[in-house]
Amino acid sequence: MTKLSVNINKIATLRNSRGGDLPNVVQFAKDVQRFGAEGVTIHPRPDERHIRYQDAYDLQPEVYTEYNIEGNPIEKFMKMVLEIKPTQVTLVPDSVDAITSNAGWDTIKHKDFLVDVIQEFKNNGIRTSIFVDPDLKQIEGAKATGTDRIELYTEAFAHEFGLGNKKAILPYTECAGLAKSLDLGINAGHDLSLDNIQFFKENMPNLLEVSIGHALISESLYLGVENVIQMYLQKLK
Repeated sequence: MTKLSVNINKIATLRNSRGGDLPNVVQFAKDVQRFGAEGVTIHPRPDERHIRYQDAYDLQPEVYTEYNIEGNPIEKFMKMVLEIKPTQVTLVPDSVDAITSNAGWDTIKHKDFLVDVIQEFKNNGIRTSIFVDPDLKQIEGAKATGTDRIELYTEAFAHEFGLGNKKAILPYTECAGLAKSLDLGINAGHDLSLDNIQFFKENMPNLLEVSIGHALISESLYLGVENVIQMYLQKLK
């Protein structure tokens, strides 16, 4: 079964909009785990416009499933991850002003940098994953960095699937096959939703984990958080 990790960035965005502590991100993380989620994902950015660095520390003792911290491995981010030691760190090449993640790593161009960063995390017992586009050369490049897993950037699939183009899954299926042959674990995320997750899962062999935030939180406004998590878990079986 593919694990569901809930990205709680949107809960922090809602909290920050009023300047208080409602909704409380730690309580929300505890609740989604109680409702059946198998992981919690956060993606702190340098301007802390949603998840704050302090949130990452506050969550550490409360996440008893898988704790996944995403981000660009700048010095401040690396220091935080090495102190918290989450289950997994997912490296994302965000620019400082990115609204959301919008591209995977060029694993060939940035190989040396990624090798050094990944080795540091692995030396500290932290599983590593690299955010990549569905491109076979980038998958091969990821293998050369020493990463444990890749996270396939699924926006292109989600967009095309929404237009009725089911063939948009093909590059992802091909990349999953290559990753498996290279002994790379496969995660996926970005714009996955209740509308497309079952089709994606059925066509993605060896998919270990999906990280879902924006869609899951939006769907929960109408259907309720516990119900939506159960719906995802059912579709991921």
